[in-house]
Amino acid sequence: MSTVARLPTFTSLSELTRLVTRRRHLYARWSHGPERDLTAVSSTDDLTGVRLPGLSASSLDIEDWWGERPADIWVARRLYDYCHLPRVKDERTRPWILHGREAARGPDNEPLVRDIEPIGWIADCVITEASRIVTAQPGRWGPLDRGLAG
Repeated sequence: MSTVARLPTFTSLSELTRLVTRRRHLYARWSHGPERDLTAVSSTDDLTGVRLPGLSASSLDIEDWWGERPADIWVARRLYDYCHLPRVKDERTRPWILHGREAARGPDNEPLVRDIEPIGWIADCVITEASRIVTAQPGRWGPLDRGLAG
């Protein structure tokens, strides 16, 4: 069994938030997983088919402007932004955490990451918890789902 297949699974938002507050250059990626992704270390732009110079991912690094606001809300929002992907792309799409180096930016200004170290899977219950936290916030917000556009 490969090392990637034996990755730990984060089962609570607080556990993931602790990691994010202690380590920089962490990203969330929604895909079939690192075993498949690490064979090419490249994403493809869905609109044009252009091969991108890294894996598209969402940075989990907490920005300075966030100040003293709760870190769990930051992490929840970063996960919630793309929670629609299993529904619109492929039901086998799952979130996982990686450490890496931003090599470029993609067409949606997303980080394209290289030099990847897989860290762990994110359990469905964490996404459920993140969704609950985000939808409980006073502002109106939804995932970055283009399914209703056009």
